[in-house]
Amino acid sequence: MSQKILIIEDEEGIVHLIKLYLRNAGYTVIAAHDGADGLALHARERPDLIILDIMLPTMDGFEVCRRIRSWSKTPILMLTARGDLDDRVSGLDLGADDYLVKPFSPRELLSRVRAILRRTGDREAGGPPTGSQVAAKAVLSFPGLTIDLPARRVEVYGSELALTPTEFDLLALLAQSPNRVFTREILMNKVWGYDYLGDGHTIDVHISALRKKIETNVEQRYIKTVWRVGYKFETGTRAR
Repeated sequence: MSQKILIIEDEEGIVHLIKLYLRNAGYTVIAAHDGADGLALHARERPDLIILDIMLPTMDGFEVCRRIRSWSKTPILMLTARGDLDDRVSGLDLGADDYLVKPFSPRELLSRVRAILRRTGDREAGGPPTGSQVAAKAVLSFPGLTIDLPARRVEVYGSELALTPTEFDLLALLAQSPNRVFTREILMNKVWGYDYLGDGHTIDVHISALRKKIETNVEQRYIKTVWRVGYKFETGTRAR
């Protein structure tokens, strides 16, 4: 049985284009043109992935994402015409797995859909997350931060965090090799997969969202930006 994808988008031309490419790739595709219908279709059809536009009539994509995340872990790829970083981070904060800025290439959309569904399928099959395949320890402990790899559970100062699958995979990959510098290309290859066509800025947005969650104490920093290269994990760096 082919995997089912729900599109929630009010622009007919975009819906037609996405349907064409996804169906040609073997997916079953259903569509809704506003947030309310999208929620109803999601509840009835239980799709494997949602492609969700932010700018929707009546109920915007942020609210749709918030409501879906209150009861479901269905992967969400958000579409936005906005170039503002805060909007992308807001979508990830609400639980979206990835985002794509309009106008986009259908080939890139298909690449992201495949990457998200592959990661989701790996987790449901009981395999290790892509970014955590070489875990030397089941639980990683740092000052104020605990990462339980098998349970995919993260705690900061004893409080459990709600991370998206992508955020967890990024954190697990970085934390298993403290002080190793990962380029954006390596992070994309390890977490998304070698056929992922996104640019390096995608990593920056996900890292920004992840930092907001794990670096709640202004005195504690874990992920350091290496200028013009990428990122590395440091074991509880004190902010200066």
